[in-house]
Amino acid sequence: MFSSDVIWTAEFASQKWLYDLTPYMNAKKADYIAAPIETATYDGKIWGAPESSDAAFIYYRTDKVKSLPATWQALYADAKTNGGIVYQGAPYEGLTCDFLELAFAAGGTVLSEDGTKATIDSPENVKALELMMSTIKDGAAPKAVTTYMEPESLTAYQTGKYTYMRNWPYAYALNEKTSKLKGKFAVAPFPTFEGGGKAGILGGHNSVISAYSKNPGAALKLIEFIGSPEIQTAYAAKFSLTPVKASVYDDPAVKKALPFSDQLKQAISQAKARPVSPVYPQISQAIYKNVNEALAGRTDAASAMKNAQSQIEKALASF
Repeated sequence: MFSSDVIWTAEFASQKWLYDLTPYMNAKKADYIAAPIETATYDGKIWGAPESSDAAFIYYRTDKVKSLPATWQALYADAKTNGGIVYQGAPYEGLTCDFLELAFAAGGTVLSEDGTKATIDSPENVKALELMMSTIKDGAAPKAVTTYMEPESLTAYQTGKYTYMRNWPYAYALNEKTSKLKGKFAVAPFPTFEGGGKAGILGGHNSVISAYSKNPGAALKLIEFIGSPEIQTAYAAKFSLTPVKASVYDDPAVKKALPFSDQLKQAISQAKARPVSPVYPQISQAIYKNVNEALAGRTDAASAMKNAQSQIEKALASF
């Protein structure tokens, strides 16, 4: 049994490296928040049990903003005149997440439902990218954001200059230790994309069983133990790992350790899995490279999505 990053499911399952846990998970589904199960699902089967999850927040300054704007469009408009926003715009996995949070909320997709065709070149995705590009063009985000990963975004936010930041829950405790931010910020799940809905991108890990295990029954017992309320509570309270079972969020120990637990539960519930495909690394690379090109002003949104479409089609054809 091992802990598998959520993006590995399709690659490992397609190589027949994992036990099919569909019967077990079908009996346990009601215990879990539904969204993380998506990350363990491939080809109509469930290959793992959610172990821990993750979904990003919008961090905002409570001394500058009373409550988070209701839409991405309104948030960026406010950022333009009220202190700005920082996020992850460098060409790496983090940018794939940042872009898909907007694209999925806008109604866009990356792959067809069966995972065999590229669908990224769509009006919805172009619209999402154009909105993201507008943050830099209009001055809501610094031009340097095209080089930022999580640490650079956090460092910029902790200067006290910016009103908004997109980042993962880990940044909460670090902000609390920063004199310029302590007691002056809050977090919220992502807002609605105007004309679309709400989304987010799931991180985390799933417990899976190797197809080569000599004792899969004992491995399943371990998975059962890891998924128990007691261990899920300990993961959250002692190690700040995001629970995958809704009931755990109500535990006093969890609420004390994660004061943003209500917002986190909502963020996880509205989030979606990244494209579940055996060639996900190539898909992600096609996304973040082309989105970064557009953010940096070297291409337009429509061309970026066309290029991504072509590169993802090649990746799918290679499998």
